[in-house]
Amino acid sequence: MRKIITLSLLLSFGLISAQAFKGNGDVKGQVGLNLQDGGTGVFVSSDFGIGENMSLGLTANYLLSVRTNPLTDENPSFGDRVDLKARFNANLGNVMQLEPNMDIYPGLDLGLKNFGAHLGFRYFFTDGFGLFGEAGVPIAKYDKNSTDFGHNLNNQFTLNIGASFNL
Repeated sequence: MRKIITLSLLLSFGLISAQAFKGNGDVKGQVGLNLQDGGTGVFVSSDFGIGENMSLGLTANYLLSVRTNPLTDENPSFGDRVDLKARFNANLGNVMQLEPNMDIYPGLDLGLKNFGAHLGFRYFFTDGFGLFGEAGVPIAKYDKNSTDFGHNLNNQFTLNIGASFNL
């Protein structure tokens, strides 16, 4: 019984001391799974706090598993599988009066294939480790008339889930 109480207190302390976004100078890294129609892959991002509720970041995504073209048995090219983006986040956890270990962040991103928006949520268990979930949509696609088989990869609704770290 004593071990259970001790473990509960340690976990509670970890939750209390964790902070999802600290403001100017805060650096976050995220690694996770990318899910979208036609493929799944690896998602990596970093965010750099530039103000009390603002951050700039970079993301990279590479699809490892993709659907082949059923007509030609063709696989999407490397250019269809990869995407890089620069992004802006509005970190609203403290504005919405969430617990300090939680953050919700809507934002805009400018990538190789589109101009888009995303909405994410981070939950930190300790000061250095947490989980995140993020959904993204394209607002304006650069090449609307492409007939390339892999054109919609990384150019559609995406869902990212994974681990978040304080760097």
